[in-house]
Amino acid sequence: MQAIIYILHSGNLYGTERMALATMTGLKQQGRGMLLAPPGPVHAEAARLGLASRPFSSPARLSRCLLHELKAHRQLNLVATGVSHSLIAQALAWTRRCRIRHVHVVHGGTDERLSYGRKALLDRLPITLVAVSGFVRERLLAHGCRDQRITVVENFLPNPPDRRRDPASITPIRRVAMISRLDPIKRVHLLIEAIEREPELRGIQFEIFGQGSEYESLRARSQAMPNLVLHGFQPDAADRLADFDLLLHTCAEEPFGLAILEAMTSGIPVLVPNAGGAGSLVTDGHTGFHFPANCSGGLANRLVELKAMAPARLHEVIESARHAMKTRFAPARGLAQYASLLA
Repeated sequence: MQAIIYILHSGNLYGTERMALATMTGLKQQGRGMLLAPPGPVHAEAARLGLASRPFSSPARLSRCLLHELKAHRQLNLVATGVSHSLIAQALAWTRRCRIRHVHVVHGGTDERLSYGRKALLDRLPITLVAVSGFVRERLLAHGCRDQRITVVENFLPNPPDRRRDPASITPIRRVAMISRLDPIKRVHLLIEAIEREPELRGIQFEIFGQGSEYESLRARSQAMPNLVLHGFQPDAADRLADFDLLLHTCAEEPFGLAILEAMTSGIPVLVPNAGGAGSLVTDGHTGFHFPANCSGGLANRLVELKAMAPARLHEVIESARHAMKTRFAPARGLAQYASLLA
């Protein structure tokens, strides 16, 4: 495989950046790799993983970095996540008369125009759009991207939680975790409304891990709920999942949801909306459970149902999810798809 250049639009270390590092790590035996990203913690993590990286703080600086690589390699494999970065790379390749195999990864987001609408600018260029879920593919199609330009490569779990719940310890659901940013689009308020309307949920302990613009307002509403705790951001939240009986995810606009895969790996069932990328990751009653999206009443009813579910039935779902992690969401599968696109 030829040299791989991976351009990130962010230097943070969230899902998009973690997947970039996981992909580069998995493919580094097949060719030299270089990560280009704005300044941020992703560079320190790249160094820890033995990956080369260079920061850029402007389009001009990115162009200089790309020109350096294009001078050294007449042919390149290039992966990008930002529309402007893909356009810059394509223009420079044409100017230098270099051949690039160009993949643009679409992780999606809550802003329709920025997350999906602008991707149509790339549709007529020799660029393959990679959607990280079937939901992301649907949104790209809705914004005018052609089906033949889109390939779905689902995310995989680059760093699984260290702990898995002992199957022998599975009990009725009495302790539920949420790992989420506390922003309006995440719909965390649905849980508070469900607890308010359904007295039987007072017998379940709910714990929320995450920060965001709604933290203070949600904390104020939870003061009258002794069975609801907001922990704020906790870096080891994923490793704590094995201590819980269920992961709850409430965002119906989520394009994917790595926390869902982390719960599956940890050996606990998941409850997600029946819409969006999160819903597409779970087969209801088989690898997890659905509730009616954006409906606090439907959420309350499903939680009551799950509270009464026998441990043996929960174990069946947990084992099916475990199989999905070894097959559908296996890192080797995702890496093989990227290797094929860049071959």
